[in-house]
Amino acid sequence: MYPLVVIFLMGLFPFDRSVIKFAAPVVGLGWVTAVYHNLLYYKVLPASAAPCVSGVSCTTIQVQWFGFITIPLMSLTAFTLILILLTISFRMIKREK
Repeated sequence: MYPLVVIFLMGLFPFDRSVIKFAAPVVGLGWVTAVYHNLLYYKVLPASAAPCVSGVSCTTIQVQWFGFITIPLMSLTAFTLILILLTISFRMIKREK
């Protein structure tokens, strides 16, 4: 998610519509990673599918607000919203041409 800050800032000053084609692959990969992390976290995938063998576990509860808002869920929500906004922007730009 951090490279998106740089990509969006570079596309904003000066405004460049082609920033969508640079941001879309990063957002897509982030969204897939967030889905995978959520599937691990909520034990849809078996623990043997987790790449975390040493250090902090991918399935350890770090933050839990209101009983269900976790870091993996926040990540998935953020990437989903960014993906939706990029799709809307792409369609608006395509319509203008």
